[in-house]
Amino acid sequence: MRVLLAGACMVMLSGCGSIISRTMPGQGHGNQFYPGVQWDVRDTPWRIVTIIDLPLSLVVDTLLLPIDAHHGPYE
Repeated sequence: MRVLLAGACMVMLSGCGSIISRTMPGQGHGNQFYPGVQWDVRDTPWRIVTIIDLPLSLVVDTLLLPIDAHHGPYE
């Protein structure tokens, strides 16, 4: 039960890379396609935690691919 609770806390604390890279200024790092995945695999001390979010970011970024093609790079 403790492991499950700790895992749930880590996922909630990591946030969704797809949403963060599109809404917070400067977090997209100029990536036009799959900015959430790029945000999740960046080299930071929290990389282990954000890797947990990678599958969800991959799905959301794929669904938002037409919008990203029209929008352009996220600055």
